[in-house]
Amino acid sequence: MKKLVFGIDIGGTNTAFGLVDETGEIFGESAISTKSYMRYDDYPRYIEDLAKAMKTLMNGVNFNFELVGIGVGAPNANYYKGTVEIPSNMWKYSEEQVAAGMKEEDRIFHFADDLGKHFAGTPVYITNDANAATIGEMVYGGAKGMKNFIMITLGTGVGSGFVANGEMIYGHDGFAGEFGHVVVERGGRECGCGRKGCLEAYTSANGIKRTAFELLATMNDPSPIREYSFDQLDSAMLSQFAAKGDAIAKECFRLTGQKLGYALADAVTITSPEAIFIFGGLAKAGDLIFDPIKWYMEENMLITFKNKVKVLPSELQNKNAAILGASALVWQAQ
Repeated sequence: MKKLVFGIDIGGTNTAFGLVDETGEIFGESAISTKSYMRYDDYPRYIEDLAKAMKTLMNGVNFNFELVGIGVGAPNANYYKGTVEIPSNMWKYSEEQVAAGMKEEDRIFHFADDLGKHFAGTPVYITNDANAATIGEMVYGGAKGMKNFIMITLGTGVGSGFVANGEMIYGHDGFAGEFGHVVVERGGRECGCGRKGCLEAYTSANGIKRTAFELLATMNDPSPIREYSFDQLDSAMLSQFAAKGDAIAKECFRLTGQKLGYALADAVTITSPEAIFIFGGLAKAGDLIFDPIKWYMEENMLITFKNKVKVLPSELQNKNAAILGASALVWQAQ
């Protein structure tokens, strides 16, 4: 009998899920709204509705199969405990609950156990979305067969996963690998985490927009970027403008690649990876972002590691990487 696993990606807007085999082929996908379950008290209903939607998808598969596991990628997920801890954009306390003394640090959801109760005997594995993407690359993508590599996800934030000796590095508490929050500019831009100067504040999709508007104030070059507000502009537009030769857009990618390249050179000295994979919206800019990353990484590299580390685009970039990454958690655990 064919074996399938569920891959579930929990985003702030939607929760997407699909049934996947060990080759990465997806046999049906669906989604429910996450945004409709924002309150703390909505969480039990969210679990119930997610389980129902998953079972509906299972019933729609037109062949017999064995469900061998469920993998989940979620923000602030703890692989060791199976929990989602203090997620910033979901299952929040109401003002009344806060006034009654309920504290943020108490918002811990035992997600793996809670979902697992609806699929008796089926193991549930959970980790954060960047770690899920990393394992997806190792199981289905360009890192297959690699024992030491780094995954960097460049999206709304900057995520990362570190693999050493064939094992994901989780740290003692399950939260290792927050490369987006290493400080690259002391006293620099304020980050969403509350600190200043984090890599994420410079190399995320939002970070490159901040760079663009700083350059608009310091460069005199004519540019179509000047016609847009901050909310109207996005990283895909910057890529299009840069590809057409716009000086400000090109400088945005150079500066972003510089910050990331320098930081990656430091990361290499710690884990000595065979390769670094870049995934996410900014990675779609191709050479505009990869060329400066590689150049500045090598410029800052300790001589022991020079010209040894490949910087590669993720092979899952144009696939449903979120579902695949989450599903890979199960295959890795088999």
